[in-house]
Amino acid sequence: MARTKPRSDKVLTIRLPERDLLRLEAYCMEDGKTKTEVIRQFIHSLPANESSTPQKAG
Repeated sequence: MARTKPRSDKVLTIRLPERDLLRLEAYCMEDGKTKTEVIRQFIHSLPANESSTPQKAG
């Protein structure tokens, strides 16, 4: 499958209890999504807050 978006240059590593990882993996299997897609979707669902949104320089 061809990548339709530019490749991200940042990597995030997190530690989860096994039960949370299993829950995430089960959700991904049910929805047919990757863990990255699910986590990105959650981040995008967070309320926007101007003071916590990083601004690009210049």
